[in-house]
Amino acid sequence: MIQAKHINKSYNDLQVLKGIDLTINTAEVVSIVGPSGAGKTTLLQILGTLDKADKNPQTQLLIKGENVALLNDKALAKFRNNHIGFIFQFHQLFPEFTALENVCIPAFIKNTSKTQAETEAKKLLDYLGLSHRYHHKPNELSGGEQQRVAVARALINNPSLIFADEPSGNLDSESAESLHQLFFKLRDEFGQTFVIVTHNKALADMADRKLTMVDGNFQI
Repeated sequence: MIQAKHINKSYNDLQVLKGIDLTINTAEVVSIVGPSGAGKTTLLQILGTLDKADKNPQTQLLIKGENVALLNDKALAKFRNNHIGFIFQFHQLFPEFTALENVCIPAFIKNTSKTQAETEAKKLLDYLGLSHRYHHKPNELSGGEQQRVAVARALINNPSLIFADEPSGNLDSESAESLHQLFFKLRDEFGQTFVIVTHNKALADMADRKLTMVDGNFQI
């Protein structure tokens, strides 16, 4: 699913990532842990094509066999919209839109028809136990409900790869546990691949593989 080689990232004189090599298999759940400042979120953003690694002839990033480093911005945006979903700690829902409208946004970007997008969004919200929340705005939802809406939004285009950055960091323990179980249920039912940055030890330990980052690289 992912093959990354020699991933480096610097901001001026600060080197954040130091030659990372990583392979992630299809339908694998991988957690990435480590202290703050170790480079976890930077790595996630590069793997998710939201940011780019430093230019280096040895650097390579293959996702589903596609060398995304060679794509122009328009092609990269299309690839990301078609194949990748994102879940963030702070759900990033648009406050002026309902749950249903928020979930539909990536589908609209993909030029999916309104009818088809809403049908799929309702299926996802139903699956996530939110059938009674279609027309509620984020401020009318609990933290756990908001995060489930964000999960539905990440899934609307049926991505094969989902990146999550501290997805349960803003939830109470019960909501966090429910969200963690959901990730594995999705993987088992739909074969999706998850890469999860987390400080939550329970979630990290549930993963098929736990990787620890220290000072810009993985601890061996």
